[in-house]
Amino acid sequence: QVQLVESGGGSVQAGGSLRLSCAVSGLTVSRYCMGWFRQAPGKEREGVAYISTRGISTCYADSVKGRFTVSRDNDKNTLYLQMNTLKPEDTGMYYCAASSCARWYCTYADAAPYWGQGTQVTVSS
Repeated sequence: QVQLVESGGGSVQAGGSLRLSCAVSGLTVSRYCMGWFRQAPGKEREGVAYISTRGISTCYADSVKGRFTVSRDNDKNTLYLQMNTLKPEDTGMYYCAASSCARWYCTYADAAPYWGQGTQVTVSS
């Protein structure tokens, strides 16, 4: 059974930082591209960051470039998202996802075969 479990969310003031983690089980993570998505209240889920199978390549939504950093540790089956200089508009539920890279990596399409349950991030002004 495949499980993706996010953690590390919370409430923080604008300008603060959080580090999200996504622990994966039941999946050989080194075979999959992975990504972080988020959904703000009343909005559609959007792609935030992607990382290639070995972590050599990454891509980011324009709204988070220079502030967020995605990384992975395949030995620990874990994906990370370091979020710095957080803004109120970063508030939302954050999800990790895994998929084959072809036709998914950096497409920002809201589709993947494997998803976590989400972790809430709230940034106050």
